[in-house]
Amino acid sequence: MLSIVIPASNEEAFIGNCLTSVLASDSVACPIEIIVVANGCTDRTVDIARGFAGMAQARGWRMQVLDLPQGGKMRALNAGDAAAHWPWRAYLDADVTLSPALLGQLCLTLDGPKARYASGRLRMTARGWVSRAYAATYRRVPFMAQGVPGCGLFAVNAAGRARWGMFPDIISDDTYVRLLFRPEERRAVAAPYDWPIVEGFAALVRVRQRQDRGVRQVAALYPDLMANEDKARLGLGGMLLLAARNPLGFAVYAGVALAVRWRDRGRAGAAAGAGVPDWSRGR
Repeated sequence: MLSIVIPASNEEAFIGNCLTSVLASDSVACPIEIIVVANGCTDRTVDIARGFAGMAQARGWRMQVLDLPQGGKMRALNAGDAAAHWPWRAYLDADVTLSPALLGQLCLTLDGPKARYASGRLRMTARGWVSRAYAATYRRVPFMAQGVPGCGLFAVNAAGRARWGMFPDIISDDTYVRLLFRPEERRAVAAPYDWPIVEGFAALVRVRQRQDRGVRQVAALYPDLMANEDKARLGLGGMLLLAARNPLGFAVYAGVALAVRWRDRGRAGAAAGAGVPDWSRGR
């Protein structure tokens, strides 16, 4: 009963590993459908995704690959929803890879009449030393370590999906959907998934800035949802503890945060005058 919607824009380097991990899932007791929504692709994303149709058929799973001429993640998510057959939904970024047990655990958690939001145990991955240092601290921030952030993967049951209609044209789909659920309605299963972060200091600043803008946009457009926010403030004590545990990682993490503040302060006037949000991709 689970339709997995995977938006993909020029993801030829990642979509194969993503689909391989999905199709390697074990202990899945519910019907599964995979919908890859290629949006504005100019590379081999569509061809690579279609090459997995035989593996899906061998498992008795449905699979569709939609090839949209225009880009845009929200457009892709809405197209995937329109094509979906099953009432439960999982929204999966094309650069994420799942552990074999994750889909089965998500299905068990979603089963029931009450609205439910679920994700797995996030494992942050990086290659370069700057991004590895950043991730070493970022993964210890209370929201990432103790919450259900849903970065790159979140799933809802039928009652949960009824909480909203089409995805709105916003920056942060994961923030928007997470805040449609009260903290006690969110569940993190034990099985992990790998979520890569961008490489290099400048890229980390760009993505962190986009993430912050996305959160601010949701707060401005949907202020009532902020009652469901359960992010714990790090505070001075928490910052000192992170710095003591990993001085280099904290220095990089803090440096990214300070660079974002500096860039936002410098662009605040221009952004307010233009009124145009940043729709760039996270990676």
